[in-house]
Amino acid sequence: MSYQVLARKWRPRNFEQMVGQTHVLRGLINALDQDRLHHAYLFTGTRGVGKTTLARILAKCLNCETGVSAKPCGECSACQEIDEGRFIDLIEVDAASRTKVEDTRELLDNVQYAPTRGRYKVYLVDEVHMLSGHSFNALLKTLEEPPPHVKFLLATTDPQKLPITILSRCLQFNLKRMSLQMIAGHLQEILQKEQIPAEESALAELARAADGSMRDALSLLDQAIAFGDGEVRATEVGDMLGSVPREHLYALLSSLVSADAAGVMQSVARLAEQAVDFEGVLADIISLLHRVALAQTMPQTADSSNEDPNLIKQLAGQLTPEAVQLYYQVALIGRRDLPLAPDTKSGFEMVLLRMLSFQVLEQPSQKPVPVSGGAASVGQQAGRRDVEKQQPQVSVQNTAAKDVDTVPAIVDECAAVNISATDWPQLVKNLDLKGVALALANNCSFRSYEEGVLSLVLDKQHEQMRTRNAEQKLEKAFSEYTGASVSLRMEIATHQAETPYQVADRTQDERQRAAEQAIESDDMVQALKDSFGAKIVPGSIKPI
Repeated sequence: MSYQVLARKWRPRNFEQMVGQTHVLRGLINALDQDRLHHAYLFTGTRGVGKTTLARILAKCLNCETGVSAKPCGECSACQEIDEGRFIDLIEVDAASRTKVEDTRELLDNVQYAPTRGRYKVYLVDEVHMLSGHSFNALLKTLEEPPPHVKFLLATTDPQKLPITILSRCLQFNLKRMSLQMIAGHLQEILQKEQIPAEESALAELARAADGSMRDALSLLDQAIAFGDGEVRATEVGDMLGSVPREHLYALLSSLVSADAAGVMQSVARLAEQAVDFEGVLADIISLLHRVALAQTMPQTADSSNEDPNLIKQLAGQLTPEAVQLYYQVALIGRRDLPLAPDTKSGFEMVLLRMLSFQVLEQPSQKPVPVSGGAASVGQQAGRRDVEKQQPQVSVQNTAAKDVDTVPAIVDECAAVNISATDWPQLVKNLDLKGVALALANNCSFRSYEEGVLSLVLDKQHEQMRTRNAEQKLEKAFSEYTGASVSLRMEIATHQAETPYQVADRTQDERQRAAEQAIESDDMVQALKDSFGAKIVPGSIKPI
């Protein structure tokens, strides 16, 4: 007997053998057991999740010689013929190859006739969304008033293309994509029955490559068995799929986290030697960052991941949640823009260099010098630091009664730093801020600074920036700047003064207008306009 591919050999023959799709099976089983059968069913979902398989099982349930039930016997002639694809009353149609209205009318001409052998005449129309508009119109009348002996089972990967008139006449069941764990577990079960040795990491890689499709996973498993000479090993599977060895990906991320630019470039060079798909590598990085973000929020998820849990935990500890989100966004945008790069390798390198540039911002920097306008001088700050070594800082708002003697000195010291709304934009530039905390400060306007309390205003539309972590960093940076303990008070309200970003935008607009006026009034430009009809290209003038 010739070899039968795994996708066909292990295709489910009944509802109990179906993997996943519990929500769909429950509805169908209850309908069959309670004899509440509809005349048209629509199964939707991505490729390889079991739409056609489910339709064939349902056809078997309807025509089993033992009676209509959710558990067909699988042994009668009707069940066996349906399994073998030769049951005369199961008419399977590929709508992608029969889109014309003439094909549909020819198909429906026989609807009125009773089934030849079975209890019901079942029409299984695959990829039904490929039918033409006229074909849908021809099908509509039959779907609306079908003969009692006819059942329609429709399957599609794109239900949005179906007319609402068709959708409203069907019971719709949406089949979900398979999870990685579900696919890997089913592959393991099949390999045990086939007595084929396999590595767990290899099955995880196959499940990842299947992208939610069990049929694709079984086809890849067939290929992996042949590629590995009767075994399924991670090395051979990686070579077969052209995927990045996990150790190379881990080395790349480790270098990235430690801001080792040379190590990052060496990792890229090693990947280039293996002729990898850099878009796929970027997708792997995005997936790994997602796992790290989950582990930071829910640590227990690190052990349930298909990735190395120790690596996930290590990265989750080394990176701040803000950095993970930032790198994820950079990688996501970089993957979208990768086709625009001269070549994928250089585009991939630029994405990593962009991440490294943010890493540089995370490095400790020298404390900035305060702005003028009443702020403490450099000699005052140096003296203040000497005092701080001898006297601990105390928060004005949280001072207990026993510390009351230290409060007046701190209050006087804070009052010496006079800050106004016009000072705030320049002051933000001098604060040791980065990331989300810097963005928060730039979107705040200054209200007051009195008795160790810094009051800021944040507009409602930027409220999502207000995280406790960002506020703590801003509070800490301002405390270091003034040399005293400062409490932050933030109010969500309409700005009465300009924010640093608004000042920067206004300044840029003023510089732009000045540059345009300078060009317009230039004698040489006027001479070119008068003599040659020259025109200034809109948007070409940039201030320097």
